[in-house]
Amino acid sequence: MPEEPVIELRDVCKRFPAQPPVRALHEISLRVDRGDYLAIVGPSGSGKSTLLNVLGLLDRPTSGSYLLDGTETTTLRDGARTRLRGDRIGFVFQSFHLLPHRSVVENVMLAEVYGARKRRGRRERALAALERVGLGHRAGFLPGRLSGGERQRAAIARALLGAPSLLLCDEPTGNLDSRNTEAVLDLFAELREQGLTIVVITHEQEVSERAGRRVRITDGVLVEE
Repeated sequence: MPEEPVIELRDVCKRFPAQPPVRALHEISLRVDRGDYLAIVGPSGSGKSTLLNVLGLLDRPTSGSYLLDGTETTTLRDGARTRLRGDRIGFVFQSFHLLPHRSVVENVMLAEVYGARKRRGRRERALAALERVGLGHRAGFLPGRLSGGERQRAAIARALLGAPSLLLCDEPTGNLDSRNTEAVLDLFAELREQGLTIVVITHEQEVSERAGRRVRITDGVLVEE
């Protein structure tokens, strides 16, 4: 039997109420298999943010089907969607969202505070995640002592803590210089080699060129490149 995709969108549409209604996504179909590294590119206002919110279970499509690891998400109640999001998706954003007065390892540990995993072993799991992104030697530092690239790696470690099926990244290098951008993209390549599924939303050509696949969204319509 072929392996189930991590993401399967079928004819997904998203409309916002207005006069006339605003069509943000139009009949989008997309399959992302386990271990894929996909870049979604497009200009401002193209529907990238709306698609990100749908993929991250932060918003529901108006119509169509979205299966995450084989689970139909569009019919789930809000509580079940929240649990599925916490179990299966790790988020990385342009802003690092690290608490300045907590150490790096404590920031990573916060990923489990609202989850169902037991408290015992949390620090060890956080330290292992930091080692995975090459930041174990900075575990006791405050975020203010890290470079921008190191802060983003700490945020990626936090996203990896729950062993997600999908790493969903929104402009992850938007606040980084070229050297730190390259380091983060190298890390994504390593994680992909380890079997992690990665979807990156970006407008930067350098970022999209490192992905294994690229799709472009324009006026809510998705096209594979």
